[in-house]
Amino acid sequence: MSEYPALHMIIGGEAVSGGGRDTFDVINPATGDVLGALPLATTGDLDRALDNAALGFAAWRHSTPATRAKVLNGAAQRIAQNADEFARIITLEQGKTLGLAKGEVAGCVQLLEFFAGETFRNYGRELVRPVGQRAVVRHEPVGPVAGFAPWNFPFNTAMRKVGAAIAAGCSIILKGSEETPASALGIMRVLKEAGLPDNVAQAVFGVPDEVSRHLLASKVIRKLSFTGSTTVGKHLIKLAADNLIRTTMELGGHGPVLVFDDVDVKRVTAAVTAQKLRNAGQVCIAPTRFIVQESIYEQFRQGMTDIMAKTRVGDGMDPQTQMGPLANARRLEAMDRFVADARERGARVDTGGERIGNQGFFFQPTVLSDVPPDAAVMNEEPFGPLALVNSYADEDAMITEANRLPFGLSAYAWTNDVKRQRRLADRIEAGMVGINVTGTAAADSPFGGVKSSGHGSEDGPEGVRAYMVTKTVTEA
Repeated sequence: MSEYPALHMIIGGEAVSGGGRDTFDVINPATGDVLGALPLATTGDLDRALDNAALGFAAWRHSTPATRAKVLNGAAQRIAQNADEFARIITLEQGKTLGLAKGEVAGCVQLLEFFAGETFRNYGRELVRPVGQRAVVRHEPVGPVAGFAPWNFPFNTAMRKVGAAIAAGCSIILKGSEETPASALGIMRVLKEAGLPDNVAQAVFGVPDEVSRHLLASKVIRKLSFTGSTTVGKHLIKLAADNLIRTTMELGGHGPVLVFDDVDVKRVTAAVTAQKLRNAGQVCIAPTRFIVQESIYEQFRQGMTDIMAKTRVGDGMDPQTQMGPLANARRLEAMDRFVADARERGARVDTGGERIGNQGFFFQPTVLSDVPPDAAVMNEEPFGPLALVNSYADEDAMITEANRLPFGLSAYAWTNDVKRQRRLADRIEAGMVGINVTGTAAADSPFGGVKSSGHGSEDGPEGVRAYMVTKTVTEA
């Protein structure tokens, strides 16, 4: 398709394709059509990427804050100028609505501008010592980075890794998702145009396990940043352990939403339902388990059902669409499995629960209520447009359910009781807690989870510091 760019890898500043390499068909999830053929890396390609990353780090680590900021701000400016183009590519290969894709692009501009500022805020400290002695604490770039980004926010999650690494003075090999490669390639293009040296950032694609094993077995890589499932994250941590590679892991979630009876139920229902359907529920911080106080349960359940049933599902390119398709056939199969299992165990399907049509990967917005705790969807991240609504008697029971699972990424609570708000902030086990808000992410705010949702942070000062090591220098 002429509206979709040619696909390749970027190694040492060169576009790499052809040469008899295996390819992967990139699919438009709204139509099922093939957008393009993506070349997959050979062992030689990965070795060249590692060599370039080593050379790039040797030089870039000594770049000035002003140089790094100029590149990051320049890339941000170019993205803003071409926002419509990038958003269209995201929608074509990932499926989300064009409006949501534009928001993702705008978020990347904010990230780059924040990271540019962080290059000047890399403060160390001087320790108190006797006269004639001096001790300082410094923060230095950790080394070449392997950054693995997923398909659900292909521009934003890749930019979190690339932008922070560049701000810290690191080189990076980015492996974006093979299902959404043009988004990652767009990032590389604007960085090159903004003046980033060719060997500081590489982009490769391939069979995920083969690429990760090869890169993490190398002595070159000193840092791994991964966004994806908990299962894959645990596997990568084991690979990284052999070379003591530092890791940032942004893994799965199963967002609890506690709704108490002192709120405006209609307003809250509208807000959380819209957030549930964002990107067809394919969001790691999506609200999923709706933990509702008994006295307002029926009103909440019916309100969410009504909104879901009226939601317009279609091609993300259509301005009338409110929810696009799922990103791939695997998600459709998962939705079918979750709904069937929940039904079998006694859950009620208030609306949805079925695929839509036979073209593309569309699934109905779905409300499951009275879902038993042993249902698969109550214990596994659904990553789709499934809302699980259950009633609970009181605050203690609601918090117990919120903390029941091993996940702890993002959690939400709605209450007008100020003392309760403080108790919830203290007692809910999550890396991010939103109280009376649906958004928990911002460029200046650390993004990450606890327990099986991972460790470390992206975004904010913490996101840049994750790509640095601490050194103490003592002089006499």
